Amino acid sequence: MMKRMIQGIGLWFGGVMGAQLFGSVNGGLSWAAPANGIMQHSGSYYMSVGIGAACGLALATIMAGPLAKWIEQGADKASAMPTGELFSGGAGLLGGLALAALLYPALSGLEGTWLLIPVALTAFLGYAGMRIGLNKREELAQTLAAFAERASKPSKAEEESTYEEHKILDTSVIIDGRIADICKTGFIEGTLVIPEFVLEELQHIADSSDLLKRNRGRRGLDILNKIQKELDVKVLIYEGDMEDGEVDSKLVKLAKALHGKVVTNDFNLNKVCELQGVSVLNINDLANAVKPVVLPGEEIVVQVIKDGKEHGQGVAYLDDGTMIVVEGGRDYIGTTMEVLVTSVLQTSAGRMIFAKPKLLEKAL
Repeated sequence: MMKRMIQGIGLWFGGVMGAQLFGSVNGGLSWAAPANGIMQHSGSYYMSVGIGAACGLALATIMAGPLAKWIEQGADKASAMPTGELFSGGAGLLGGLALAALLYPALSGLEGTWLLIPVALTAFLGYAGMRIGLNKREELAQTLAAFAERASKPSKAEEESTYEEHKILDTSVIIDGRIADICKTGFIEGTLVIPEFVLEELQHIADSSDLLKRNRGRRGLDILNKIQKELDVKVLIYEGDMEDGEVDSKLVKLAKALHGKVVTNDFNLNKVCELQGVSVLNINDLANAVKPVVLPGEEIVVQVIKDGKEHGQGVAYLDDGTMIVVEGGRDYIGTTMEVLVTSVLQTSAGRMIFAKPKLLEKAL
């Protein structure tokens, strides 16, 4: 089949060359001359075409065997080539042919045997492009790999946006409990990250022999259970561990590793995060911008558990750990009683409520 194709090409090429030779001998007439010119020289014209076609067929027949063998060997070599080399060679060949197509308009005015110049130029540029592509296959592969990596890699803005979606909770903000209410309102977006070492600290607090610590630890575990099961937020339990150190230092290292934000109401942790360039969300700062939970003049029920710093003062705590200083409450230590809120002090370090026993108010 290959030999017949080569013979057919030789036959056609020989006929064209015979027509071109006839035109050059007979005053510039070509095989594409008008019909009346062909009729005037029909005998010699067709004889030239026939002789050229016969010569082309004979030459193609002689060269058909070697050419077919060469083409088959080339096809076998191309099949055995690695895909990368085949791709780079094909890309170089297409580049050379594209350059030849750009140069063709400048050579389209050639006539006669000069018409072979565009053909030869196309073959030369195609072959040269293929060789260049094969020689530069490694650099081409590296360039394509770098381009693919750059295209698949998210932009810096997208990367930062993705990382900032991680909100890492510390122990204090979990025990505080207000984070659950904030998540419920939708003000916290992204994924809440709860490190395993924070869970361990909560469990340790919940197992404490001190009643107050035990209640706070259990409250924190209940808050986490509520966030996981009742709220529509993503929760990730980070099982990895940082290097040896305190929980606060581990939180800072984890925030740096995840490029996330630490959610806390711990004043000292807040300052450490700011010094180390870690983004932090302080629940107490948020509380400063909204209405306090307890307002002056409201009545609440508390249990006075210890002395205060000043004479006659008693100290009580809300469920979230907020300290209540009860004026004249020292005499009521161990007693559950109603108190009247006199003032609320809210700072980044936390909230402090000042109150006095309602019994004293009635007595007055």
